[in-house]
Amino acid sequence: MFEQTFSIDRMEHAVTLVGSFDENIKLIEKEFSVAIVCRGSDIKIQGDEENADKAKRVIKNLLFLINRGEVINEQNIRYVIAMVKEGNDDKLTTLSSDCICISAKGKPIKPKTLGQKKYVDAIKKNTVVLGVGPAGTGKTYLAVALAVSAFRAKEVNRIILTRPAVEAGEKLGFLPGDLQSKVDPYLRPLYDALFDMLGPESFQKYQERGSIEVAPLAYMRGRTLDDSFIILDEAQNTTPEQMKMFLTRLGFGSKIVVTGDITQIDLPDGKRSGLVDVIKILKNVDDIETVRFSEKDVVRHKLVQDIIKAYSKYEESKKK
Repeated sequence: MFEQTFSIDRMEHAVTLVGSFDENIKLIEKEFSVAIVCRGSDIKIQGDEENADKAKRVIKNLLFLINRGEVINEQNIRYVIAMVKEGNDDKLTTLSSDCICISAKGKPIKPKTLGQKKYVDAIKKNTVVLGVGPAGTGKTYLAVALAVSAFRAKEVNRIILTRPAVEAGEKLGFLPGDLQSKVDPYLRPLYDALFDMLGPESFQKYQERGSIEVAPLAYMRGRTLDDSFIILDEAQNTTPEQMKMFLTRLGFGSKIVVTGDITQIDLPDGKRSGLVDVIKILKNVDDIETVRFSEKDVVRHKLVQDIIKAYSKYEESKKK
């Protein structure tokens, strides 16, 4: 039985690390089949030498996140564990401690995974970015956070958020109300993100001034969008023609972010996805970057990761 002991500098960090009823420690013990004993600020790990070393690396990386002011929860513990198992935990220190912006409730918004950091860096560096990956990876949320940050810094004059009005496998029929009421259900995820960043009152004020526009993709035709931060969400449901129309709206001083999940295409059978096409068409064009997320970048409930893995495995078996 291998055993190693080390100390944590600050007692409050040890308390945060352990978690309520030792839940964080129990998770690490279960993943690596080790026994972890905490006595004050001293931690003793017992078990197989390799697993004990990995458990220690997980704890060290979690302490790094705690020092950064991160809230420790099951999601980021599991992410650190996955990085340690892959031998990529040295890259965790590159996660930026700078927040993108502060939400309306005072919560700092930061990239939580290496995939998210790569995405944020790509948006800052390029004029057009394609963010492709499964649900729950923060593609839309982070893009909206960067748009709000650019708007507050007066780098752009407008935020424009759009998505195609395509039903997700169910016919909604004729919705009541005026045109805005009919398209609002399709745009609700974008409203939710903006409400979180700005608060409902500020959002309403900016929308009335025309500084923020949330509209279906069909509204983009024939326009030139200068000095704007433009986000196209659910882009897997665009046709190639719609995608070309959207990208050619780009004006001077503007930035475009396109997000989508090519495993959740709701277009009628036989119709090609504009997102699938554009990834291939623009792959060698300067100032345009494609960032791909994986299930490891999912920041929702652990089961979302498991569901995505199960579907991927099923699709692979069907192809074989």
